[in-house]
Amino acid sequence: QVQVVESGGGLVQPGGSLRLSCAVSGSSIVTMGWYRQAPEKQRELVADITTLRSSNHTNYGDSVKGRFTITMDNANNTMYLQMSSLKPEDTAVYYCKVIIARPRDTQAYWGQGTPVTVSS
Repeated sequence: QVQVVESGGGLVQPGGSLRLSCAVSGSSIVTMGWYRQAPEKQRELVADITTLRSSNHTNYGDSVKGRFTITMDNANNTMYLQMSSLKPEDTAVYYCKVIIARPRDTQAYWGQGTPVTVSS
């Protein structure tokens, strides 16, 4: 059974920084990513990272480029999202998503979400 455990959310002032972590139990990870959902808005991609031939490839949503950095500790199956220059519009519940490779297809798993509030 794959478990996805997020941590690191909280309250931060505008302009501040916060780091989110996502630890996954299991193997054959294809992609891990962070998504967020603000009240009355659709869930959107924040950033994701794919390991391919021992190299990590990253992808960012337009609204966070240059401010957020996604990294992966492959040895410990843990992903991090370093968030800087936070804005009130970054306020949302942040969800970790992991895609696991299976013999014939892939399976996606989600964490329960960690709230981030950017407010003075």
